Amino acid sequence: MPSLKDLKNRIASVKSTQKITKAMQMVAAAKLRRAQEAAVAARPYAERMTQVLASLGAAYAERTDGPKLLSGTGKDQVHLLVVATGERGLAGGFNSSIARLARDEANRLLKEGKTVKILTVGRKGNDILKRQFADKIIGTMSFREVRQLGYVNAQQVGTKILEMFENGEFDVATLFFATFKSVISQVPTALQLIPATFDAAAAAAPGGVTDVPANRSLIRRRTAASPPTGMPRSRRSRSA
Repeated sequence: MPSLKDLKNRIASVKSTQKITKAMQMVAAAKLRRAQEAAVAARPYAERMTQVLASLGAAYAERTDGPKLLSGTGKDQVHLLVVATGERGLAGGFNSSIARLARDEANRLLKEGKTVKILTVGRKGNDILKRQFADKIIGTMSFREVRQLGYVNAQQVGTKILEMFENGEFDVATLFFATFKSVISQVPTALQLIPATFDAAAAAAPGGVTDVPANRSLIRRRTAASPPTGMPRSRRSRSA
């Protein structure tokens, strides 16, 4: 039977562990709150960008002189799947649900005789997909050492995709990621980036671009200097 001293030491040890755990919870809560605020604050900009690019897409729908990022190559043979996941695990189904959606899309395309290339952004997506598609993964971009992700990191990914497109390495590019709904709900989403596709409702919404000739040079300058930042029509996982 433990002595009184052993019991006192055990109680002190448990209390010390409780203090450490509480401090870790407070740090994690603060980080989560900042991430949530950033996601919510960026939403109005994303929605307005959707409207602007949707109206551009609608204006160029019947034209042959539109930017290739909007009109594409005219072919549908080579597909690039850009899978964006986290760098670490212990996130429930966050990473696995995104990878599952990308895997289902890759299998569908392969059955149709298409060529599939996979670019993973984040270590966990690469770890999951390489089990089945090791020969399809053409590259991995990791930001494990980055403390706070920002535009410059997204620009690196966008530049990579644009370089591949300009070199004729794919015809269609689709981004797989999680749409933030709440702390406990992130919906796995597939978003076709190139050629861009848009909802009719977004194209008709106020805030779009109606004067296409006047904005043509602006489109070309932005697509040459910046990564694709539009939010085309997305396909969300039915299982989410």
